[in-house]
Amino acid sequence: MNSPLQPLPTFDEVLLCTPQTTAEQVELFLRRCLSPRSRGEKIYTMLYADELSYDVSARTEELFQSLQHYSNTYHLLILCNCNREHTYIPSVFSRYKVPMVPQRPLAEIQRYLQDHYRVTQPGDSAASVFKDNMCVGIVSSKRAGVGK
Repeated sequence: MNSPLQPLPTFDEVLLCTPQTTAEQVELFLRRCLSPRSRGEKIYTMLYADELSYDVSARTEELFQSLQHYSNTYHLLILCNCNREHTYIPSVFSRYKVPMVPQRPLAEIQRYLQDHYRVTQPGDSAASVFKDNMCVGIVSSKRAGVGK
């Protein structure tokens, strides 16, 4: 987000982890990130890596150790829930831990996201449902189970 024109991450740069994420999915992701062809041009991100099963987490560590030697110019972010620091992935990668502090004001971050998530031609798009023709939105409630 160094520039308002800088694009959002592409589908190949992000892995959204769940307990159902397989070792093969993680392997494909790490190979894209750590291949010499990537030359550190993209920023790869594993979201909710703390959700991976123990077996997949162990395989992820093995793969990372074996593949990181092929490239010394990679950018890999592993984001985890701070309440789950005791799980496998946060524990293994704790030596690389960097406390994250937003470098931009909230208003600037929101403006950047609005610019990238606004549908310019909302016509038949579901974006017309959300405020300001956004193609994403957050629906929340203080009460559970009220039909979100």
